[in-house]
Amino acid sequence: MRDLDVGHGIVVPAASLRATTSRSGGPGGQNVNKLETKVTIEADVDSLPLTEVQKQLVRERLQGRISRAGVLRVTSQAERTQLANRDRALSRMEELLYEALEVRAVRKKSRTPKSQKQRRLENKKRRAETKRLRSRLE
Repeated sequence: MRDLDVGHGIVVPAASLRATTSRSGGPGGQNVNKLETKVTIEADVDSLPLTEVQKQLVRERLQGRISRAGVLRVTSQAERTQLANRDRALSRMEELLYEALEVRAVRKKSRTPKSQKQRRLENKKRRAETKRLRSRLE
C-alpha cells in the first residue's frame, strides 16, 4: 500500500491505514464466487498526522463515513481485480481527506437590491391581475 498525499503538505503514512478484502457483489460470473475483490480501506482519525483542529474538521465534514470508534472507512468494488479496487479506494480516501481539509472562503452577506425587490412585487401584481381577469364575473 502507498502513502496518501492529502495536500497542504500532509502525507498519511501507509502504516496508519488498514486494508481488508471480502467477496464483491454484482456481475462477474465465477469470479464473484471465488475471489475477494472488494477492498475496504480504514484509517483511525485520531492516528492521522493532523493537528487537533484538522482532525475536528475531518470528523465534521466526513461524519457519515466515520464510525463511532472514530474509523474512516472507504470501500471499492467497482473493478474486477483486488489491486484496481485498492488503488481506487486509496485515491478516494485521498480525495475525501483533501476536500475535508480544504479551507473554505467565508460567504459575505449581501442585501437584496431595492430594484430586485420592486421587480418581484411588480411581477406578483401583474400575475395576480392576470388571474383576477380570468375568473368569471358575477
